[in-house]
Amino acid sequence: MADRTFIDTNVLVYADDASGRKGEQARTVLSATIRAGTAVISTQVLQEYYAVATRKRGVDLAFARTNVALYARLDVIGIDAAMVLAAIDLHGRHGLSIWDALIVRAAVVGGCRRLLSEDLNAGQVIEGVRVENPFA
Repeated sequence: MADRTFIDTNVLVYADDASGRKGEQARTVLSATIRAGTAVISTQVLQEYYAVATRKRGVDLAFARTNVALYARLDVIGIDAAMVLAAIDLHGRHGLSIWDALIVRAAVVGGCRRLLSEDLNAGQVIEGVRVENPFA
């Protein structure tokens, strides 16, 4: 079986962009991981997607909500207090923002070996999770 892959918020946001290179790349990687049954996200990613899509990208509220409902069908890791504390520890050890540390922690909890994001250092391995930039 292919490695479970954590999908960061930026991949979902770019997937909405019909005109750019990043949009095409995001849709390709997203559909490949969904078809393979390896896509993992977190409740944080669902929240961030909705906020960025509607506030910064001007996506219609109903369209963004529909997308959140669709993405919620993936393997979704819930953020709880224990994960926040573990992310604080990651923040201290690796110098990550708390938000990036929560993403990494959710990837670890989800059993992911890959994390697709443009927000972290590609090639870096954190807690056994390899960061890959799907747009590089």
